[in-house]
Amino acid sequence: MQIKNARFLKSMKKEADYPSLDMHEIAICGKSNVGKSSLVNYLTNNSKLAKISSSPGKTRLVNFFVVNEEFLLVDLPGYGFARVSKDEKKSWAAMIEGYLSHSKQLRALMVLLDIRHNPTADDKLMFEWAAHFGISVIIVATKADKIAKTKRHAQLDMIKKSISGGVDYPIVAVSSQNRFGAESLLDEIEKALTI
Repeated sequence: MQIKNARFLKSMKKEADYPSLDMHEIAICGKSNVGKSSLVNYLTNNSKLAKISSSPGKTRLVNFFVVNEEFLLVDLPGYGFARVSKDEKKSWAAMIEGYLSHSKQLRALMVLLDIRHNPTADDKLMFEWAAHFGISVIIVATKADKIAKTKRHAQLDMIKKSISGGVDYPIVAVSSQNRFGAESLLDEIEKALTI
């Protein structure tokens, strides 16, 4: 797959604001500051499409992007350590769970994990949610430029073993910074869209 064009469609907080387009969806989730917005920009080759911040918690709504006028890329709020109030964190959790439980067009959930770290309890919970809602998962190991090439394979194996629960999820190492991994990830997205 090749992304030729992408545009921001809308942000939503409540299910009532859900877009009315009849398109398949691929959602992106991960803990705060794992690189969700950077990945959107890298995949779409548009550095200004999704807003990026060095501080965690920039994405506070569910953001929809139309890709190739064929499917929606959905950027979910981050979870984890963002320095926000408990009420705000509950609001984000409700948005994510509401989206996962109500989207009828969702074909896969890309769960972003920092390749340098073991998956957290929150990461594992996302896999449990995906299993509960029957959603296919693509694991995206971000920030792969931060470790030596010789260590990447072992890290990917560790990540898969720690969260798979016996499921053979596809996993792709990417670096938005050094711009590699997009082709493999787009292949996985294409597979998910045709299922």
